Amino acid sequence: MRVRLDYGKTGLEVELPDLNTKAILGLKPSAPLDNPAGAISHALRHPIATPSLADIARGRRDACIVLCDITRPVPNKLLLPLILETLHRAGIPKERVTLLIATGTHRPNWGDELQALVGSDIAGSYPVVNHDSKDLSAHRFLGTSPNGVPIWIDKTYTDADLRITVGLIEPHFMAGFSGGRKLIMPGVAAFRTIQRWHCPRFLEHPLATNGSVSGNPVHEESLAIAKCVRPDFIVDVTLDEANRTTGVFAGDLERAWLTGVEFAGKHVRAPITELADIVVTTCAGYPLDLTFYQAVKGMVGALPAVKRGGTIIIASECAEGVGSPDFAQALRETDDLEAFVRYISQPEVFVPEEWEVEELAKAVRHAEVICVAGGIPAETLSDCFTTPAESVEEGVRMALAKHGENASIYVIPRGPYVIPTLIDR
Repeated sequence: MRVRLDYGKTGLEVELPDLNTKAILGLKPSAPLDNPAGAISHALRHPIATPSLADIARGRRDACIVLCDITRPVPNKLLLPLILETLHRAGIPKERVTLLIATGTHRPNWGDELQALVGSDIAGSYPVVNHDSKDLSAHRFLGTSPNGVPIWIDKTYTDADLRITVGLIEPHFMAGFSGGRKLIMPGVAAFRTIQRWHCPRFLEHPLATNGSVSGNPVHEESLAIAKCVRPDFIVDVTLDEANRTTGVFAGDLERAWLTGVEFAGKHVRAPITELADIVVTTCAGYPLDLTFYQAVKGMVGALPAVKRGGTIIIASECAEGVGSPDFAQALRETDDLEAFVRYISQPEVFVPEEWEVEELAKAVRHAEVICVAGGIPAETLSDCFTTPAESVEEGVRMALAKHGENASIYVIPRGPYVIPTLIDR
């Protein structure tokens, strides 16, 4: 059986054994919008639970529009011109609109990436600022959350007279779904805030996982912090497997986002009736699979489909290598993931980027992980607690040798964008 996996910018064609491959798990078809620009314009004029964007913007002195970074395929080139036009017609001039990239703890986006992110015309005409979580002086302190998290949020956002977020609703391996409140927390939060939120107290909760909202402490804390300085207006979209827009959800921070989550939830769940011995998955290709750090999302996303003690084979290009220096250092200095999780679970203990190492621990405690990553040498992959393979086919041969010639295989070409969901026969 020949299957195309999302991998890098071009994809990866792989050959899998017909008898073993039981299912290809993907998104439920959702028709792309016939007129996405028209749908966006309508959503701006008739949002969910707020006045129109034009009415909200009228009389405001300036605006900050928060955008996802390069790791999210948000159709900004389609969204931003319509949003900006609305602001200008409402009286906010171009020079008083700042685009703030919600990097969280990710690296900044520069040069050609800005052109790809917002388009050359907008990149050359508006102030575009990368959030820097490490610069505490660039943040305002807004108090402490009920769970003891100190709230520091980027001044560019907090001090704006009009605050807008533009994002994407897709499954998220910690917070349930992306978009909405996540543009603020962790998108434009200080490192000091993020480190107290991305910790075992929240992440080890069983509901802190893909597709889970109600009772998910990661989501609830993110929302509580975002509400401390809530956006006046959000615009979130959903996408299909070809990254075409399938829905636009604009308006109130909570109600518009939840409406989008309900829509997304109907299309991202792939039903299965039993667990597989082997799951072949990805990190959804470029831009999400730029680093091993991001690839962890694909590993964790496959867990609901694989038996305990089974094997996950992930194809993730990792063109930029392992990830941030802090993440790479945490992996280099760790020889026992479970001991690492116990260590960071102690009060007041913090290791930079510990949350992604903890998520990696979730994956490898459940299943062996075989990693196909063209951008990372085999010896480095071994140091990352995975088994390197030159190809997916080699990884499958290794897994079949372990689990037997009749072992079952599921394939998830879109990786973490799909939520395997166990149902009764």
